[in-house]
Amino acid sequence: MTAELLAARPADSEATLVLTLSNPGARNALHPDMYAAGIEALETAERDTSVRAIVLTGADQFFCAGGNLNRLLENRAKDPSVQAQSIDLLGEWIGALQASTKPVIAAVEGAAAGAGFSLALACDLIVAADDAKFVMSYARVGLTPDGGGSWFLTRALPRQLATEVLLEGKPIGAARLYELGVVNRLAKPGAVRDAALAWADDLSTLSPHATTRIKTLIGAAGAQPLDAHLAAERDSFVAALHHRDALEGISAFLDKRAPVYK
Repeated sequence: MTAELLAARPADSEATLVLTLSNPGARNALHPDMYAAGIEALETAERDTSVRAIVLTGADQFFCAGGNLNRLLENRAKDPSVQAQSIDLLGEWIGALQASTKPVIAAVEGAAAGAGFSLALACDLIVAADDAKFVMSYARVGLTPDGGGSWFLTRALPRQLATEVLLEGKPIGAARLYELGVVNRLAKPGAVRDAALAWADDLSTLSPHATTRIKTLIGAAGAQPLDAHLAAERDSFVAALHHRDALEGISAFLDKRAPVYK
């Protein structure tokens, strides 16, 4: 069966782009073709102003099993550059998810393992089934993380807990990650995609201009001192105030109506 990334706009959520990891029979294990398709889909979404939010999910109520171990064994017989190029392409997709100006929601059913966990962490928000599992299983097979897994986890969790998750390679439940603030919302199994789409629909009603600027501020927050960030907030606020979305948003609030952003 073919490993692919499916892109669709649901009829009842036309402002949301749904990206579905699909690798039947392999629990949606990853493949470089998926990475390339993901990069292309995000680039297309950036140019399409009608796309206001993105949901990343997996087919058949399972998010992603991570890398295909059989393919990794095959790559051991090839020049190391082959695997390096694959990981670089995955990194480009992770970077594109982080750089997207649209809110990106991971909808996790079943499990997110290895680079599948990294993909979920690269999204802005995570909705997970209350019985879903997350696992960085690299150490269990003599490997180390890719896809930014160690980067995201050491920023999302206390150092000791991140070390436990990465070294032990044991599953951690969605409920515990929810308590730790890594998972935003829990849903019943089978209802995660709908919950993510409903949230995406809500986010789609927000100002696209303000959303983009807020995502930029969040991305910069950990990389600059407070005085520099205060200046960045000032510049962003002033630019936002003089954008048409602020006129619509403020006017709608004062008129006690829902804003309509174009």
